[in-house]
Amino acid sequence: MIGTRSLAPGRSVPEALLRTRPAIDEGLRRAVGRLSPEIRPIAEYHLGWRDAAGSRVDGDGGKAVRPAIALVAAEAVGGLAADAVAGAVALELVHDFSLIHDDVMDGDRERRHRPTVWALFGTGAAIVAGDAMLSLAHELLLADPHPRARRAAGELARATSDMIRGQAEDLSFESRDDVAEDECLAMCSHKTGALLAGAGTIGAVLGGGDDTAVEALRTYGRSLGISFQAVDDVLGIWGDPAVTGKPAASDLTQHKKTLPVVHALTTAGREAAGTVVGLDRFGAREWTLAVAERHLRTALEALDGAGLRADRADDLRDIALFVTRRDF
Repeated sequence: MIGTRSLAPGRSVPEALLRTRPAIDEGLRRAVGRLSPEIRPIAEYHLGWRDAAGSRVDGDGGKAVRPAIALVAAEAVGGLAADAVAGAVALELVHDFSLIHDDVMDGDRERRHRPTVWALFGTGAAIVAGDAMLSLAHELLLADPHPRARRAAGELARATSDMIRGQAEDLSFESRDDVAEDECLAMCSHKTGALLAGAGTIGAVLGGGDDTAVEALRTYGRSLGISFQAVDDVLGIWGDPAVTGKPAASDLTQHKKTLPVVHALTTAGREAAGTVVGLDRFGAREWTLAVAERHLRTALEALDGAGLRADRADDLRDIALFVTRRDF
């Protein structure tokens, strides 16, 4: 299956991401408009709607993969994308909250080739803006009149809690040299897999899907998240800064226990994990890409036999291949 639908790096954005973007953008702008005047410009800057001087621009706030999956998942179970907009926007707000706070914790001064929020506005403003976006996300679903919105809100809370757990695990790993590969994979499942699992489940719930479909889309998202993080870990060491928007080997300089580093630690010890040369010597890159491929396969296989619309299942496959065959 993977071989027949393989995407090369640099392939154009999948049609499903383009098709769902207008509804996501409209819902996101409407939601952000509810933030206080002190916080709104900061959120708008992060989302690419303002430049560093505060002027409005037509910026790219990212690919909006998570909300797109939610809308496609709603259609995949036989529902309408419109029924899942509140859930999709809520997911994107939680994701953006996590990015703003991650940049503070990691000390990253650049994201998407622009200063990060904390670098431009200060740490306090970044933390408050992230908190406000998180709170707004949960408010959106709790206020949604959809009959299954309460269940979707529960899924969002679960995904948020798992993601925060993953971030805590990631931070705790920085001071350890005995992190096992299974521990690192579990962290990836929480930190990155949680919101992608939430995207699948929230979309399926709001689209009226049965339990079989909801769980299939949870597995799809969770496994895709692990694959996505494995690719991200490779790019964090071997990626081109001109493409990724982050310094070369930034994960190594921050002493992060990413999958390649943990593999090298487990295989050869601390010295091998401290440099790109050491990682290359013990095959850390190849091992991590194999992890990405294995979990991608699980994600794609989860879409089979769940009674999903064939065309929307294909959309979900294309999204998965796009984000795991990337160089950005």
